[in-house]
Amino acid sequence: QVQLVESGGGLVQAGGSLGLSCLASGRTASTNIMAWFRQAPGQEREFVAGISWTGMYTEYADSVKGRFGISRDNAKNAMYLRMNRMKPEDTAVYYCAARTRREGTWSTPNNYDYWGRGTQVTVSS
Repeated sequence: QVQLVESGGGLVQAGGSLGLSCLASGRTASTNIMAWFRQAPGQEREFVAGISWTGMYTEYADSVKGRFGISRDNAKNAMYLRMNRMKPEDTAVYYCAARTRREGTWSTPNNYDYWGRGTQVTVSS
């Protein structure tokens, strides 16, 4: 089992920046692929960004490409999301996710085995 805990959410003005962290515990060797998802009220959970075990491969949703940066530090069992030039439409609960399998679409929530409880991010206009 893997436990994931997000932190760093909060309120930021449009155009500002915010950083999220996800700390993993338990069988962290199982976190081959890690990702950030988000869910706004009344909407489905959507993929934000994903990263491979080594960090060599990353993937971003078109809506955040060029503004957000994902990274990880396996020595600290941590994953990060740096969010720049934020927009009101970035407002959502942000979730950390992880899975063991390398194969499969990164952007599909059902392809992940472990989830954090989420952290609220609110961007004011």
